[in-house]
Amino acid sequence: MLTNKKFNSLLIAMLIILAGFTLWHLHHPAPSGQPLALPQFSPKGKITLLPLDGRPPCRQFVISGGKIAGLEVSVPPSELQDYYSLPGNTQGMREWLSQDLEDSSAVIISIDQLLHGGLLAAREKNASHGEVDNLIGYLRELHEKNPQVPLYAFSILPRLTPQDSIDGYQERKDLVAYSRLVGKKAAGLEIDEAELRRLEKAIPPQSLAAYLAHFKENEYLNQKLIDLTKEGVLTQLALGQDDGEAYSIPNIEKSALLGYIAASGLDSSRVFLTHGADEIALTLLAEIENHRTGCAPKVFLDCNAPETADKIMPYMAVAMAATAREKIALLGGEETSSPAEADFILFMSVTDNKEDTLQSRAPSVQRLKAYQQEGRPLAIVDLSQHFTGSECLLPQLLEEDFPVSSLAAYAGWNTASNSIGTALSQANLSLAALSACDSEDEAIQSAYAQSAFLQGRIMEDYYYLKQDIDEVNNSLKKAGYQNTADLDLEHNYRWATALVQKSLRDHLAAYQNTRAARTPYKVAWKKGELTLSLHHLKIDVSFPWPRTFEINLMAYPELYRAN
Repeated sequence: MLTNKKFNSLLIAMLIILAGFTLWHLHHPAPSGQPLALPQFSPKGKITLLPLDGRPPCRQFVISGGKIAGLEVSVPPSELQDYYSLPGNTQGMREWLSQDLEDSSAVIISIDQLLHGGLLAAREKNASHGEVDNLIGYLRELHEKNPQVPLYAFSILPRLTPQDSIDGYQERKDLVAYSRLVGKKAAGLEIDEAELRRLEKAIPPQSLAAYLAHFKENEYLNQKLIDLTKEGVLTQLALGQDDGEAYSIPNIEKSALLGYIAASGLDSSRVFLTHGADEIALTLLAEIENHRTGCAPKVFLDCNAPETADKIMPYMAVAMAATAREKIALLGGEETSSPAEADFILFMSVTDNKEDTLQSRAPSVQRLKAYQQEGRPLAIVDLSQHFTGSECLLPQLLEEDFPVSSLAAYAGWNTASNSIGTALSQANLSLAALSACDSEDEAIQSAYAQSAFLQGRIMEDYYYLKQDIDEVNNSLKKAGYQNTADLDLEHNYRWATALVQKSLRDHLAAYQNTRAARTPYKVAWKKGELTLSLHHLKIDVSFPWPRTFEINLMAYPELYRAN
């Protein structure tokens, strides 16, 4: 028999459980509507891609972006593709490309892949003038046989960091210092001439010669590509600056190429210089889609704080706003002076716990909520000065129940140019595709592909790269690995992959059950509107290369449609 005391205790416990259950459901709403039925994917066209390398940002992102646009992106078979330090099969790539482009609407070509076998190989190898001339002849022949297929090519300028073949710690350090001083001198700034002379004497002559030759050979290559563009062989050429700084020898090459372009009489619609590398193919895909649909995106730039626009992030030569403007221009879009004029808003957040800028996140969330309530599409670039989750905007968005599944894009990986270029391209692809959909089935396919891309970026760019990568690296180091950039995946693939999957499992479970992720959102398309919500999210995760720097993450959202 229950005493009054026991009864009261039991009642209190039941009320606590009921209150907890109610609170859980307030923050983890159950899905409403019916599961979204996906029609069979029927591509509107085909794009041939020769990717910069086999990493997901250079290859898979473009395939996934193509699905947003309703396009099939055809890529070389994996046996021809590079794998980490192993270069791709350049001759096999040329043979494959010659055959694959025949039924394509356009071709996106990485010159570094076609000439060297990928970005990492291009960083180490110098091509002779004969090898470059042979490549130019191949491209000319490719165009002559397929004049109806536009060729979009991109080439990456060498970065400041010396080649890995120059492996002495001190000489690498001296070369970087030398490059910075020479770059400043070329820009007309005063430098310590005595220090420059000291470095010239300290650096082994063969190392200095190899370092400088890399830029001269690359300049010759890019001049030939500019000539090829002037001939009309290449529809457009994009020259990317990889891992740059404000003053360095790479900037001297860039300045020389700008002069060569001006002398050729070509404008930016034909030859375009941009900061970045990994995101260029995706950006070119968005530009191609704009040509196909007649879309010219109008973008409003906003930042978490006034100083963000002028901030130069690590591995960048220019500020955030300048990077965004050049990516908008490459897409064929324009910057607007007000949100009301824009097709979407690019919101760039950069915080630094050492500079006490974290307090900018709360007002940022309120401003984003206001934009969202006005029905303005939002693409968010969420960067951290120190690559840590505690400096990011996303946790604030989740805490404040911001409907993150409604975002036009989210990006926060690696360099500012990578993130800005990816976010702009994704938002642009979705805008262009939905504005051109002639049927609801097409709109559903595009909306699903957009959701898969978005959720994948959130899971990787925030949860893995800002949190889980440290846990994985620490576990590997405890197991005896000293270098997480050179893993033995041939013998330990299952164990290493299991570490990644375990580290993401709890984050995935928590994220997909938040109100922020599950809140229904509207998708406007050419002839109507869809109301969708995230019901469940599944991800597949693995290492594409034997290092923890990036993962191959594929997201498979289960979406519900409002009745």
